[in-house]
Amino acid sequence: MNDTRILLAHGNGGRLMRELVTELFARHLGNPLLDTDADAVTLPPLDGEPMVTTDGFTVQPLEFPGGNLGSLAVHGVVNDLAVAGADPRYFTLSALIEEGLELAVLDRLIASFAAAARENGVAVVAGDTKVVRRGEGGGLYLMVAGIGVKRAQAKLAIESIAPGDVVLVSGPVGDHGIAVMLAREQFGLSGELRSDSASVLPLARAVRDLPGLRFMRDPTRGGLATVCHEIARACGHTVTLEQERVPLRPEVVSVCEMLGYDPYFLACEGRIVAVTDAAAADTVLEHWRALPQGAGACRIGRIESGNARVILETGLGGRRVLDELEDDPLPRIC
Repeated sequence: MNDTRILLAHGNGGRLMRELVTELFARHLGNPLLDTDADAVTLPPLDGEPMVTTDGFTVQPLEFPGGNLGSLAVHGVVNDLAVAGADPRYFTLSALIEEGLELAVLDRLIASFAAAARENGVAVVAGDTKVVRRGEGGGLYLMVAGIGVKRAQAKLAIESIAPGDVVLVSGPVGDHGIAVMLAREQFGLSGELRSDSASVLPLARAVRDLPGLRFMRDPTRGGLATVCHEIARACGHTVTLEQERVPLRPEVVSVCEMLGYDPYFLACEGRIVAVTDAAAADTVLEHWRALPQGAGACRIGRIESGNARVILETGLGGRRVLDELEDDPLPRIC
């Protein structure tokens, strides 16, 4: 490919499209199952119960401290499978590319996607590319479907959560939301905070067979508070968060105080929120803290009898209701 930017002709089914697929996508993503000349592929039999998920990814800027759109897309789908108790196996990848995107940028993003997939034991088995006119996209959108094999021995069911259960988080929350916003250099702000974008598969594997584990979820769009609202609706009880226990980095707190954002609603891309019975909580934390990804794991709240709502309990003993999101809490990041 001699061009330096994506052209509309890269999506017309002709030579440029063929070269884009074979010389860029297949070069990074190639494996024995990927056949760029086939409309469908046959997968080997799975050695367990299959689980399937799908997600779409967009972020501005496409590259940010701690990650980029390519690795973010892999981590997002891997994490959805991981918190459901599955090991990821196969992905499909659809790329919606905007005319004018630099081929060097696209190459870096797909290389990052491929590296993250390999690190998590995932093979990309099928894909598609489309090119849209300049101004009709955000540079690059990635749509990923993932197939995994269920491995968890614990029965992970949000409906099983009951009063007396404990809420845990595997590390500080809000890093991704603030890191991406700072990367845009909006509001005259900049900083060195890195996104937490990462695979939570090691964290999930470490605890998914422990008795007393009720539920796991990765708090992406809408953050910790939105996961807590999902829990409250499903079990019909109150989720109480203890403000002094929720881990927040100083940079996140500072930006939120300056701009009036609520850190409990900021997206994370490498954390797990878990609910356990009281007896299992310390064991889960012990397993998480033994891993580099879980060094900051904390007990942050509890399930109480009452209406389905989320309460933030302050250090002074006050209690504030955290209402569900209605408007975007900050500039869209995904």
